[in-house]
Amino acid sequence: MDEEYDVIVLGTGLKECILSGLLSVDGLKVLHMDRNDYYGGDSTSLNLNQLWKKFRGEDKPPAHLGASRDYNVDMVPKFMMANGTLVRTLIHTDVTKYLSFKAVDGSYVFSKGKIHKVPATDMEALKSPLMGIFEKRRARNFFIYVQDYNDADPKTHQGLDLTRMTTRELIAKHGLSDDTIDFIGHALALHRDDRYLSEPALDTVKRMKLYSESLARFQGGSPYIYPLYGLGELPQAFARLSAVYGGTYMLNKPECKVEFDMEGKVCGVTSEGETAKCKKVVCDPSYLANKVRKIGKVARAIAIMSHPIPNANDSHSVQIILPQKQLGRKSDMYVFCCSYTHNVAPKGKFIAFVSAEAETDNPQSELKPGIDLLGPVDELFFDMYDRYEPVNEPSLGNCFVSSSYDATTHFETTVTDVLNMYTLITGKTVDLSVDLSAASAAEEY
Repeated sequence: MDEEYDVIVLGTGLKECILSGLLSVDGLKVLHMDRNDYYGGDSTSLNLNQLWKKFRGEDKPPAHLGASRDYNVDMVPKFMMANGTLVRTLIHTDVTKYLSFKAVDGSYVFSKGKIHKVPATDMEALKSPLMGIFEKRRARNFFIYVQDYNDADPKTHQGLDLTRMTTRELIAKHGLSDDTIDFIGHALALHRDDRYLSEPALDTVKRMKLYSESLARFQGGSPYIYPLYGLGELPQAFARLSAVYGGTYMLNKPECKVEFDMEGKVCGVTSEGETAKCKKVVCDPSYLANKVRKIGKVARAIAIMSHPIPNANDSHSVQIILPQKQLGRKSDMYVFCCSYTHNVAPKGKFIAFVSAEAETDNPQSELKPGIDLLGPVDELFFDMYDRYEPVNEPSLGNCFVSSSYDATTHFETTVTDVLNMYTLITGKTVDLSVDLSAASAAEEY
């Protein structure tokens, strides 16, 4: 261990593993350590015995739930946008050869007490029960504008400058109602709250285009894909990638103390009395607690069920977004469900998650609107964790700390943090103009 490395990465959470992979591919000498004896850190996947131990203490899970090894329960469940930044990053690093994906069946939005399929195209807008007949026409015109919009072709802009015009102004121009704005902003553009209405409209238009392009990619019922066997496959795939490029992985390394020189710059990491020297350290908030601040909490419920979520077209995998306004909250609530078709549970079993940015100290009652959508559950667990973000100036000490995972059930915010960190560490940007066909979804079987 007494060697010198360009970068030492602490923690094998998804963000750290992606960065370790990107830096290894760049030719840097990387040492990757974790105090745990498993991959994934906070974003690990647990089998049934591990899930029981975490939430119920020592007792054994009941036999009727099936074999422990058939469960892969993600602690930070998130779907991937088929054409999104994470998929592009996976292809850029060629880590896709270690993974198999499958399309997600359904994408829904909660409106006026019911769930509805999210309309993503002008044709779907005309069929959607979310809107009355005149509103459908207005929404259809708006969708056509978005679909035709091309940054590089001013003719498609219809005289509008979306870098200056706010989203609220663009939507007002199309005369859309508050309810329509709600599902467009939260379920299509995936904004977490309503601040986007006062921001330039271009971001929302680009997000809507990403949604519809991702939806078209697999001709499925949603724009999302998800790895077979769950997200725990991702950190391991990046660990394999890093090893191919000469990176070194060490699990079960206690303490992992970051060492600084007289000028306050990182000079190494000590574990079990040995120090590995390095120029830079990348880690999750738990390894450098004095360089982060608490910014909130995530409340999450995890349910094991024997049926799909009701009223969602028997979807075996689905995301439901509950916009803040529908619940009188400050931010959205998310429902995520997957099942044995993604190999995360035994045959006939479904795993559902309800998550939200905590606004109270009582997750049971706060998450009730989402839990009520699930129908009968076999088992229900509640989890709450603090969210942190770095407060240090990375260039001064060469410490690069990731932010904690948020409540969203899709990856766009997570991978944005990773790419920003990559740029801070290397001064470069990742080339994401890749051939998207390199990540194909598995066929039904």
